[in-house]
Amino acid sequence: MQQLHLFNPSESLRFPENLLEFYPDFLPGNESTVLLEHLAATVPWMQKRIMMYGKELLTPRLTAWYGDSGKSYAFSGSRFDPLPWTPELFALKEKIEARTSLTFNSVLLNYYRDGNDSVAWHGDNEKELGQNPNIASLSLGQARQFEFRSRDDHAARYALRLESGSLLIMKGDLQHKWEHRIPKSKSDSGRRINLTFRTIY
Repeated sequence: MQQLHLFNPSESLRFPENLLEFYPDFLPGNESTVLLEHLAATVPWMQKRIMMYGKELLTPRLTAWYGDSGKSYAFSGSRFDPLPWTPELFALKEKIEARTSLTFNSVLLNYYRDGNDSVAWHGDNEKELGQNPNIASLSLGQARQFEFRSRDDHAARYALRLESGSLLIMKGDLQHKWEHRIPKSKSDSGRRINLTFRTIY
């Protein structure tokens, strides 16, 4: 696990690093590349319609939801019913659980086809995830900027670049006090798949 140093250079306030764990080389490069190609070709990707800021919009990325039977997930007016685990996804789940001593029963996959795909500011604080959810985020492919901002002070922003094969654990009350996003990028034009392993109660 790598020590994080997340801060806004213009401020003395540091990001509460106890809310994150970061494993930059969780998967080796060749394994990450093979897995990216496999998931891009075999997952039944969907482009969901969600409610955001009072409007129905198409998500600027493709998604899929896998997990234990009955572990459905709903957010932004959209419902995800899980597909059964594939051998590859279940093996990844077990590998992450072994490294982190956490347990998960589902995974949300996001496919960012190029730098125009993104995810807006949000927090994963739906009631199905429990009070202070642990979320394991695995990145494959194109490195992208992962940004945080305080819910109480949007000027307090912090960023972490997520390289292929890196694993980020979000924990504690982060989802309640901070929001996060993947912004659009003109320079990061390659494909990226992100897998966020969760526990649905």
